[in-house]
Amino acid sequence: MEDIDLVVLLDDEGQEIGTAPKSSVHGTDTALHLAFSCHVLNADGEVLVTRRALDKRTWPGVWSNSFCGHPRPAEPVISAVRRRAEYELGLTLTDIELALPLFRYRATDASGIVEHEVCPVYLARTDDEPVLNPLEVVDAQWVDPRDLGAALDATPWAFSPWLVLQSEQLHLFGRESIPHRRAS
Repeated sequence: MEDIDLVVLLDDEGQEIGTAPKSSVHGTDTALHLAFSCHVLNADGEVLVTRRALDKRTWPGVWSNSFCGHPRPAEPVISAVRRRAEYELGLTLTDIELALPLFRYRATDASGIVEHEVCPVYLARTDDEPVLNPLEVVDAQWVDPRDLGAALDATPWAFSPWLVLQSEQLHLFGRESIPHRRAS
């Protein structure tokens, strides 16, 4: 499994131009690469937010969306979404929907490390409770999307920049309500 730690590099138009070791990509001059984000909802319409592990290279200890990751070379993004949900949170996902296919951002954390990603954003559902992988996540909470929206508006600096940007573009978290699906 030589390609496990490789990420897909992209040109400015978002076309694949090669691969690079994940460990070499995230630095002060990060190359544009492919990633993804996922927001997971439960049957009550609550969204799962997670707090990144304290030893993460970027934005350690910061609250963020449910999970993120990088597809491996030649791996379909949807497969990577399922893989990371299981790895980080022990979740089996259903109803996976591509919500923002062209989301792209560049942000620099307090240590100077840059994230520079084309990052399709997914919404998914689960009936599972998270089982946290401590290498990735130190805390997780199911929250009402409107409450999260209020927190994002009041203290955007307390969250990952991609969560703040995604919530604005998705018009979620109180700006428009997430469709709720109640268990019967």
